Amino acid sequence: MKHALKLAVGLGATMVAAAPAWAQAAAAPVVATVNKGDTAWMMTSTVLVLMMILPGLALFYGGLTRSKNMLSTMTQIGAVACLAMLIWVMYGYSLAFGPDVSSGFLSNFVSSLDKAFLAGVTPASQAATFTAGVEIPEYVFICFQMTFAAITIALVLGSVVERMKFSAVMVFALVWLTIVYFPIAHMVWASSGFFFKAGALDFAGGTVVHINAGVSALVAALFLGKRIGYPKEPMAPHSLVMTGIGTGLLWVGWFGFNAGSALEANGSAGLAMINTFVATASAALFWMLAEKLSGHKGSALGFCSGIVAGLVAVTPAAGNSGPFGAIVLGAVASIVCFLAVSKLKPKLGYDDSLDAFGIHGIGGMIGAIGTGIVYAPSLGGPGAADYAMGAKLLVQIEAVLTTIVWASVGTVIAILIAKAVTGLRVSPEVEVEGLDIGEHGERAYN
Repeated sequence: MKHALKLAVGLGATMVAAAPAWAQAAAAPVVATVNKGDTAWMMTSTVLVLMMILPGLALFYGGLTRSKNMLSTMTQIGAVACLAMLIWVMYGYSLAFGPDVSSGFLSNFVSSLDKAFLAGVTPASQAATFTAGVEIPEYVFICFQMTFAAITIALVLGSVVERMKFSAVMVFALVWLTIVYFPIAHMVWASSGFFFKAGALDFAGGTVVHINAGVSALVAALFLGKRIGYPKEPMAPHSLVMTGIGTGLLWVGWFGFNAGSALEANGSAGLAMINTFVATASAALFWMLAEKLSGHKGSALGFCSGIVAGLVAVTPAAGNSGPFGAIVLGAVASIVCFLAVSKLKPKLGYDDSLDAFGIHGIGGMIGAIGTGIVYAPSLGGPGAADYAMGAKLLVQIEAVLTTIVWASVGTVIAILIAKAVTGLRVSPEVEVEGLDIGEHGERAYN
């Protein structure tokens, strides 16, 4: 009995002594752990966006060109995507998502090079964009955002194919990504970015990707000039079958683009998924209807163009709209893009070869501004009950205008640098013969 009493007293003393340590352990913050489901979804989304570029966009754009420029178009798209991936890990990720340069005005647009060459990133480091306790590896987030940079510069090329030197394309891409894409991505998506803090709605890249690429495409096309024979000579797509296959790959890959931008496998991703279905379906049919009402037949090219217009418009609204708002947004964007391509372009006379501005630029503007409308809960959007549509529309318009100005000025600089280093256009002989042979020494079809 004596021994039992001593043992009890000893255990009690030990528990009292250990109590502060237990209290400290209980009060310690929860260590974030990798969520395997979210990580798997984000890795899948990343690969889907890569599929949008190669082979999706390469086939979509390539089929729209003349056969003598098929390989040139595909090669340019693949090469600038690879270049974007390399400079993204060298300094692009740091500029877009790194710490701010200062606490002043400059920090609204540019971040530092603290993470250049992925300094400090390890398999154990986690993306800082998630809620505490639920994370994905930082490498996965880096790869996901890397594909966005790659496809955005590839989209710009749609306006200048069939006449721009391959060397000029590469110099232009390097400069453009550095002074246009990375700063705008920081403004909109970095937590300290100017428009992020202002509350701009851009779920998956209406401003960062589509307005940015579309406006830059128009500026580049104006600087480069028209193709020889445009618009008097017929320049019909050489393979609408390839364009159709590319369109399908773009639509499938876009689920990674839009639903992946939720950054988690959650309800927001599910909302983005259904919106990517219905907005696109609406836009495809309304483009063909617009063709019919204009006195033409509903075409396969119109069907493909409508699909892309719908995908572009719903990108900023993917997680910021109800399904019926997305349907309306897709229909409106499709009709306006159709008018831009079929009426505005011929009237102004610019040679945007594959309608990068008419679909991505115009569609992106409609989507970005329209997102401020369909976000309203009264229209089925996820906004709060006290949502102030007027104030949000002003923010959206400001983001759109800033992107237009920034992309225009940056594109002029990038084009002038490329011109000074390599020259812009191929020779008239190469342009007539085709860039496949003249620039790469190959033929798409032997």
